[in-house]
Amino acid sequence: MTTLATVPDAGWQRWEHRVQTSAHPVAYRLLRSIAARGPVVRVPRVGVVVSDAALARDVLCDTTHFTKTGPGSPSDLWTPVLGPAVLLNMEGPDHTALRRRLSGLFTPGYVTGLCDRVLAQPLAGLTRRLAAGEEADLVAVAKSCAGAAICEITGMPAEPERFAAAHADASEVTKAVRLWRHSLPPRQIRHAREVLGRLTASAVDAYRRGGDDTLPGRLRGLGLTEEEARGAVGAFLLTGTETLVSFIPRLIAICHDTGLLDRLRDGTADTAAVIEEALRVTVPSPVMLRSVARATEVGGVPVAPGDRVVVATLLCAAAYGGFDPGRPHPPELRRLWFGAGPHFCIGMPLAMAQIRAVLDAVLAAGPVVVAGRRTARRVLIPGYARLTLTRRSAP
Repeated sequence: MTTLATVPDAGWQRWEHRVQTSAHPVAYRLLRSIAARGPVVRVPRVGVVVSDAALARDVLCDTTHFTKTGPGSPSDLWTPVLGPAVLLNMEGPDHTALRRRLSGLFTPGYVTGLCDRVLAQPLAGLTRRLAAGEEADLVAVAKSCAGAAICEITGMPAEPERFAAAHADASEVTKAVRLWRHSLPPRQIRHAREVLGRLTASAVDAYRRGGDDTLPGRLRGLGLTEEEARGAVGAFLLTGTETLVSFIPRLIAICHDTGLLDRLRDGTADTAAVIEEALRVTVPSPVMLRSVARATEVGGVPVAPGDRVVVATLLCAAAYGGFDPGRPHPPELRRLWFGAGPHFCIGMPLAMAQIRAVLDAVLAAGPVVVAGRRTARRVLIPGYARLTLTRRSAP
């Protein structure tokens, strides 16, 4: 079992700090200063910021007092882009009914089959290049994998020349989102709708063809209308693309900096525990938004209808200290970065399968090291712009 005492600090914290501050030079420092003031703090223009895991879980699970459809909630951002009938911006019986219909979507068999179909080629190339002593940019590989998954999800042919463009289109939509911005400006809404329109046009074609060989076809088989299926595809693209492209290189970088890559390769470290702990310290979804539907309080701070609540999952996770894969996560924290309650991420099984597939491909190449890296600047989801891997030279 890997414990904190056996995981050296070889700079992972310094690099993670640089990743966060490069993405959000002002907001990241603001959140850190807020956490020092208490677990629940009202911040002008931002909202009521919650940085305690137990209180955060209470908010996310309490759909009576907190909603995703009120002022300052995700619906303000995404309804003008995706329409009203997607899980991201729904509550109540309609949300429950749609989620129930989608519950059989990401089954273990489907997730495994999808990864085998769309990731086998780019990941085999990664392993081959690294094993041959060549350099490989893991960010570019992660984007290619994301593009391959996008093609599969939208019903486009999974052709390598399409992957980069598919990922670039999906990432365009999230670039305008800011922590202090309650909604997107009209010009950016129009641009986002144009981009998603291009991406989901093939999904509509696949939906109309029917059959279970595509995700849109499976959505039709589950009873979704064409509008619901198109919205669901758009939501999967928005929530699953940039988070994975951010997390996968950060996972490999942390494992390299802590000396865990070799231990994962020889089986002396618990892969599942390492991935879960890396998710905790990176938190690919650093904040979650809710709107207050009924007057109540959070940690003793009164909130009124219309107040915006910012669940700072980044701060909730950071409160539990440094990187330690051998330390179980307490119940209030467990997988909080995927949400909680009725809005827990429905695509989590697919995300975990993709993460494991890329990690396995890196480990299969033999001993590798990070040869160079550059953090991404002013992006919504913190990450690397480049992370170059190469095979380690024999001593």
